[in-house]
Amino acid sequence: MTVDTLAVETPSDAADTPDLMNSSAAAAAETPDTSEASDTDSAEVAKPKKAPAKKAAGKKTKTLELTLTVTGTADGEWRAELKQGTTYLARDLAVAAAAVSRAAKELHEDLSTPIDEVIEEARAQQAAKVAALEAELEAARKALADLD
Repeated sequence: MTVDTLAVETPSDAADTPDLMNSSAAAAAETPDTSEASDTDSAEVAKPKKAPAKKAAGKKTKTLELTLTVTGTADGEWRAELKQGTTYLARDLAVAAAAVSRAAKELHEDLSTPIDEVIEEARAQQAAKVAALEAELEAARKALADLD
């Protein structure tokens, strides 16, 4: 009985596993065909691929989920509430529009842009309201002066 040995091939850069089909074909071409060969000889030539090693699972970080809800009105009043799961940690807190704007800018530009637009719209509405009230006040002062 003859034992065939294969030369160790250096790994190529093209693939990360050796090409078993080509090495088996090359070994078969070098080996004379004998009737005494059994299934165990061919099993030695074509070895099964090893499974890739599993990476060690890293330590999973526990996540903490908090929900901050900030609501505003057209009058420029802002309220905030903070929840953890279904439990309220803070409720119905009055916050200044400037604080909401600063907080949004600190968090992310995508948050601050729409919030600043809403604050600007509320500011414009309040300015219009102030102008209307000033006109009404001026009219009332004039009426008061006419009564003297």
